[in-house]
This record gives sequence, C-alpha cells and structure tokens, in this order.
Amino acid sequence: MTVQVRRIYDEAEPSDGVRVLVDRLWPRGVSKERAHLDEWCKDVAPSNELREWYGHDPERYDEFARRYEAELKDPERAAAYAQLEKLTQGTLTLLTATKEVEISQAAVLAGLLAH
Repeated sequence: MTVQVRRIYDEAEPSDGVRVLVDRLWPRGVSKERAHLDEWCKDVAPSNELREWYGHDPERYDEFARRYEAELKDPERAAAYAQLEKLTQGTLTLLTATKEVEISQAAVLAGLLAH
C-alpha cells in the first residue's frame, strides 16, 4: 500500500491509483472532469475553526496535526476516515488545493493511513 499527497491542480498521473479529494470545499477553477476523482471525502476535512486557526502557518503545523487527529475521533469524521482506510489497497492519492501539501491535512491523513 502506498499513500501519497498531491495538489488537485496537478495533472492526474497513471500512478495515482485511487484519487480522493480531502478538502471540504471544491477547489476553484477545477472541473469535475479535470479532477479525475474517484471520491470526494469532504467529511474528513478539519473543522472551519481549526482550519482558520492554523492558516497553514508552518510553526503551527505540529499543534494543528495534534488537534486534527483529535477531531478525527468525532463520529462524522471517524466514519469518513474509516471510508478512506477502505481505499488503501494499492495506491491512494490524497488531493488538496493547498499550495504546501507537506503541511496540509492531507499530509496528516497520509501519515495516519500509512501506519
């Protein structure tokens, strides 16, 4: 099993396997056809409050990851996360619109799913 993180704005690759958007909001300027999604798992995204607090500030990433992991235990997000776990046969590509994927919720999810 391989879990990777990419931007939704990048071209789809044959090596992507199952492509899942993990953002709550649909990314601007991307058509559903161009996205080549297998699934949109918006319920796994962090709360608006957490997302706004974080603001993709690299200095807050570790605390963001800790808080986000805690949020993943609430029932709605836990069900969405369980759905993602079912997709981890082969290659799973988690997609996000953020510019810095290495400090995104997709990176947190990839780390959790890889264990």
